[in-house]
Amino acid sequence: MSLFTVAHSIRHRILQGAVLFLFVNIHAQEKKSALKQEDAGLLSGESWAICYSGFRSGQHPDRGAGARNPSEKEMLEDLKILTKAGFKLIRLYDSRENSAAILKLIQSETLPMKVLLGAWLDAEVNNPKCPWKPKPFTPEELAAKKIGNAGEVERLIKLANQYPDQVAAVAVGNEALVEWNDHMVPVESVIAYVKKVKRSIKQPVTVADNYDWWARFGKPLAKHLDFVSVHIYPVWEGKPVEEGMSFGIANMEAVRKALPDAKLVITEAGWATVASEFGERANENAQARYYQEMKAWSEKNNITTFFFEAFDEDWKGDPNNPKGAEKHWGIYKIDRTPKKVMR
Repeated sequence: MSLFTVAHSIRHRILQGAVLFLFVNIHAQEKKSALKQEDAGLLSGESWAICYSGFRSGQHPDRGAGARNPSEKEMLEDLKILTKAGFKLIRLYDSRENSAAILKLIQSETLPMKVLLGAWLDAEVNNPKCPWKPKPFTPEELAAKKIGNAGEVERLIKLANQYPDQVAAVAVGNEALVEWNDHMVPVESVIAYVKKVKRSIKQPVTVADNYDWWARFGKPLAKHLDFVSVHIYPVWEGKPVEEGMSFGIANMEAVRKALPDAKLVITEAGWATVASEFGERANENAQARYYQEMKAWSEKNNITTFFFEAFDEDWKGDPNNPKGAEKHWGIYKIDRTPKKVMR
């Protein structure tokens, strides 16, 4: 074989390899972009948002003997911190007095911020699969909670109509469907609440729950919603931060496969900085990495993502375990000093 023939053969194989690489790369990119949404898929035009609750040390929601709420001055301080950090969209979990006060402050202070407003739904049935096995509610307690849920939905409607420029959308319930919760509500009841809210307000309506529930059971509910709100927590599922993004993307792909036509929003994704449950996987470096990677991915794919959460909350979880994960998800400490990701 002449040198010319050898050179021609080598060049041909190189070109074949280049074409094959290009073909494989294009298909890989198509797979990677399967979750990408149009610009209209963004909630309020924002790809990056934050979950907010204003309880500080010594404060907590009603635990049966009354709540200890933050003051309006404290909440305004928080809102200004978040505004300065560039957040224009926050998530609130209920429609009670704190949320009403926050909406009033955003309006009166003309803050450049909108809200995904929640209705917190309490248990309407007992859940024997709850891992921490709480004492079962009596039929009378469940009936009272259902009446309370109806009142919460009415408050949600009232606030959404009272603050149409501040409330970007509403979420009816938070992790009230997934099998490991302690405040389970039947999906039929959630659908009834959703229908009532949709008849009563102009904003988009959603329900927030874990990705696995949406992937396995979500289709009957999703068809009633304007968008589907998904929670992903790789760190809770044993993943190191190096696998956080790939695992979370796989979670979202499972939801997309089950709900191919749904508009998707991630209403919780975060990384704890201290956690006896996670050991060394919980730290400020890992949180900063996950935050930046998630932020870039959300922007690229036009998926609004609410990072969990703004501030540490020491009232959560086991009061005898100060290092419990529930207390340490904030990008700011409970005294409002910034963690590494915000420095």
